[in-house]
Amino acid sequence: MTLSVLVPSSLVREAEDKREATRKIGYVARAATVFRADRLVVFPDGEGERRWGGGFVEVVLRYAATPPHLRKEAWGRRDELEYAGVLPPLRVASRTGSGPERPGSLQEGIVTEVGPDGRVRVNCGLQHPISLLLPDGMEVSEGERVAIRISSREPVRARIVDEPLPGFEIRRTDLPEALARPDAGLRIATSRHGTALSVDGLADIVGRSDDMTVVFGAPGRGLPDILDVPVEVVADGGDTDVEPGPGFDLWLNTIPRQGSKTVRTEEAMFASLAPLTLTE
Repeated sequence: MTLSVLVPSSLVREAEDKREATRKIGYVARAATVFRADRLVVFPDGEGERRWGGGFVEVVLRYAATPPHLRKEAWGRRDELEYAGVLPPLRVASRTGSGPERPGSLQEGIVTEVGPDGRVRVNCGLQHPISLLLPDGMEVSEGERVAIRISSREPVRARIVDEPLPGFEIRRTDLPEALARPDAGLRIATSRHGTALSVDGLADIVGRSDDMTVVFGAPGRGLPDILDVPVEVVADGGDTDVEPGPGFDLWLNTIPRQGSKTVRTEEAMFASLAPLTLTE
């Protein structure tokens, strides 16, 4: 299953200061980690942005997703990271191999030097950078991140592998482009105006596709407002519903008994991804 999670560039619009905005982005990264998202996409919502926009959100997310042992070398000092110390640790679970061809744990390293004969020096959290041989046909440059399989630390036995890095990748792209990906799978828009999630409905959703894309709005500015999708008031009881589109398979209310007027993006992520990632 490929799980893509999309959040707007306006997700910290209600934050009172940079510290609070940074902490909020950290919880978004935590949710993506807890539920094993493969991709975290920031899509533009320029009208909803206030003091901190998509560039700030992307930088803080990328920093949060960088393993602690690589952060200083990869990022140095940046204004966007002034309050990076408040970010909660992600503690991404190491991916272990299976079978004789994939022994050991998979973790991220950063290339510190490219040498001759296909060898590079890599910082991968050991006491010192280590020299490793690149797989046939693989090319890297200094500063590039690579996946390392470590089968032993004493003595060191490790190799560079051409595999996806642990954790999730971060992208900043337009919403239509993200929804049009071949691995988008079932495309879900989350909104309090959508169809209320039920046990029966969840069983149908879980079995519909191996891949899934879940899109969230911002506090006080949900997806209907961001996308200018009309909301019609239903006569009986004042309930509301959303017209289909644009580019979604389903509009879903994952908190049908919402007790707060506004659900923050990180709260919506935990509430939504928990049921949607259940297995059959």
